Amino acid sequence: MQNTYTPAQIANALNVSTTTLRRYEEQGLIPDVPRTTGNHRTYMPIHCRAFMTIRSLLKGYEIPVVYDVMRKIRSGDVIHALWLLNHQLHQIQEEKQRVEEILAMIKNTDFTTYRNVKITNAMSIGKVAEIAGVNTSAIRHWEKEGLIRSERDNDNGYRIFTVPELRKILVISSLRRTIYYIENMKQLLDDLDLHSYSKIDRSFQLALQNLNQQLTMKFAGIAEIMKYIDFYKIEKDGT
Repeated sequence: MQNTYTPAQIANALNVSTTTLRRYEEQGLIPDVPRTTGNHRTYMPIHCRAFMTIRSLLKGYEIPVVYDVMRKIRSGDVIHALWLLNHQLHQIQEEKQRVEEILAMIKNTDFTTYRNVKITNAMSIGKVAEIAGVNTSAIRHWEKEGLIRSERDNDNGYRIFTVPELRKILVISSLRRTIYYIENMKQLLDDLDLHSYSKIDRSFQLALQNLNQQLTMKFAGIAEIMKYIDFYKIEKDGT
């Protein structure tokens, strides 16, 4: 690895713009960058490694998480940074378990409980949101899009949801990241009403495949950040 790099050299190597590199610097994600007498940036090997790490992490993690992790490493809080990444791994594990549970659940004719919560034919929007693990605003949006429908309580006018509608909400909440078009989702929910599970099963398998890909990219990012942490320690210790 050479001793110094120009912004253009790193940008070309990573297939990004020099503006992107400057944004990472301005956001405090990399160590301080020395300047030449002409005030030009001179990136060192540690900066190159930092940029490589950022690009790898962004493939598997959301931007706020990546930025927080890189800032914590820069400030010397390596352990906290690693725990943040570990939390993301825990979340994807929970999501995989949830997708598998819901796939089994929607085929279950005796759908009376879900995760020890009693299921009825008159559930409030708050209750179905709690069961599905989503915000009530998401449920209102899906109803507006015509994916689900609610009835109204005769006494207070509040929304109430039946078991079939809860099944739909659970399906939408599980597949919303892999099925992007409303019409496709509507067709899938029609299949659910008709108890035609072949397309539903394929869609859930696609969701699981997507989670597997996310997991692979997350671990690739972790591999890069461990290299960066080792490099950072060596540079800091001067050994």
